[in-house]
Amino acid sequence: MSNPLVIDAVPGTTYADITREFDAPVEALFRAHADPELYVQWIGPNEETTVVTHWDFRSGGGYRFEQTDSDGSVYAFRGVFHTVRENELIVQTFEFEGWPDEVSMDTIRFEALEGGRSRLVDRSVFPSPEVLENMVASGMERGMREGYEKLDALLAGEG
Repeated sequence: MSNPLVIDAVPGTTYADITREFDAPVEALFRAHADPELYVQWIGPNEETTVVTHWDFRSGGGYRFEQTDSDGSVYAFRGVFHTVRENELIVQTFEFEGWPDEVSMDTIRFEALEGGRSRLVDRSVFPSPEVLENMVASGMERGMREGYEKLDALLAGEG
């Protein structure tokens, strides 16, 4: 059974709070966000494949990746890693290139739990309530849920 994904996105606000627990240590969860070879294995919906085109995982670094769906459509995303603290915190921007200028600021915290488990707590702040509503309507929940289910499998294999 998968751990539940909780997305709290109150209409009329500009932020979403996202929480998800994992049956793996915080170090493995963080590594899956830091290592591009691991990241491409789990990020996004099931039917999309991901290729990293730029990855500089450090405070002040940046990233870009492309996801291709089963119809061959390509969706590109990019951002800047503002702050990276190993096994603890990532503060980054996130921009879907198909909606230029609509950048969110994500603060992702990694929390160690008892029994070798961990929790990811993410606050994504968007430029306006409309941008948040568009992101939710575009399938954000499905993409995150399926991605985290793939991450569960990846983490189980890392043991």
